[in-house]
This record gives sequence, C-alpha cells and structure tokens, in this order.
Amino acid sequence: MRSRVLTFITCLSAWWTAPTVAAEPAELPEVAHEDFEQGAERWQATDAQAWEVLPGKDGQGYGNTKQSEYKPPHRSPLNIALLKDVIVGDFVLEADVRSTVKDYGHRSMCLFFGYQDPANFYYVHFGKQMDDHANQIFIVDDAPRTKVSTKTTDGTPWDDAWHHVKIVRTVSDGTIAIYFDDMETPVMTAENKTFAWGQIGLGTFDDMGIWDNIQLRGTVVERK
Repeated sequence: MRSRVLTFITCLSAWWTAPTVAAEPAELPEVAHEDFEQGAERWQATDAQAWEVLPGKDGQGYGNTKQSEYKPPHRSPLNIALLKDVIVGDFVLEADVRSTVKDYGHRSMCLFFGYQDPANFYYVHFGKQMDDHANQIFIVDDAPRTKVSTKTTDGTPWDDAWHHVKIVRTVSDGTIAIYFDDMETPVMTAENKTFAWGQIGLGTFDDMGIWDNIQLRGTVVERK
C-alpha cells in the first residue's frame, strides 16, 4: 500500500509544475539612485509645468500636481517623467509611491520602461480596479496601448499611504514581473520581447501622485 501511495505522489509531482515566475537577474550593478534631495534635474517630463519637487516619503519627492497638457501620438498615459541619458536592457527598478487623488475606481499610478520614443514603450498601470485597460502591463507599439499581461489581480489596493513597487525585466526570455508591497510574489507578469532596451520613467495615466527613493539596477546599453 505504501509503495502505491509513493508512486501516486511521484506521478502527481511529475504532472504538476509551479507557474513560471521571472527570476530576478543576479548581480546587476546599480545604475541610478534618486531621492530628489538635490531636485529633479535628472528627469525629463512630458509637461514640465505639471511636475514639481514635493514632500516625499523621506525628505523630498517628485510628482505631478496637475493634469499634463501633453498629447501622445497614440492612446497612452499623459503624465511621464523619464530618467535622462540612461538606457538599460535587463533591469530591476524599485520605488516608493503615493497616490494623491481622491479614491475612485480607476485610481492609478504608472511606471514606464523600454521607452524608446513617444510611440514605443512598455508601462505598468497599477489600477484600483482591473479591466482590459487598467491594472495591467501594456505595450505602446506605434498604436494605442495593448495589454500584454499574462497574470494580474483584481486591482491595486490604493489608499493615502506610501507603497513600494518593483519591476524585474529580463530581455533574453522577455519576462516582466511586477511587485506591489510584497517583494516576493509578483502581482502581474508578462512575456514580450518587442523592446529589448529603453529608458525608465515615472508617472500616471491621468491621475496625480508622488515618487521617492528610486533605485535602478541593470545593464546599461547603447540606444540602437
């Protein structure tokens, strides 16, 4: 009887495999660390008039205080601040973020990556309620944004507190993993190899919020 049980367990183990989670690239060097204590000169906003240095989680932060007048070439976020002159392939990006708008169903914040130009980039939308256009990983590829998420949640639990977020990107297999507060289990995943390099950025689709304590580790590459 014991041997039959062991055989069943062995067969069951062979049949079941855990879902694939993007492994964090090892030994990536720090490329940038930003606490905004010296201002935001390293950042280029799509509408500089909409962004300010503000009280952050620790000292100063950086955020948008009004709706941007930026008009993207395709349906995509309006409020973007890009880290200047840094192009990465594989990377791990971490940040502290606080939403500063009144609570509603599409309350959200965004992080940008693989940014090559205004019509070609990825972004993650941390939305309060999930649908095909919220709380997903998106690509803008010379066309309106399209979701590429293979996994997501019912929504991001926004409140008025600070939260910690992370992106892990591995170019070779196209994996993207997104974390919110829990740095062990991703809340969103995707696999897409369209953009192998690009800038990273902070922002929102059409809300407001503040960022602080940006840490970027990665492989620096040349703009292709």
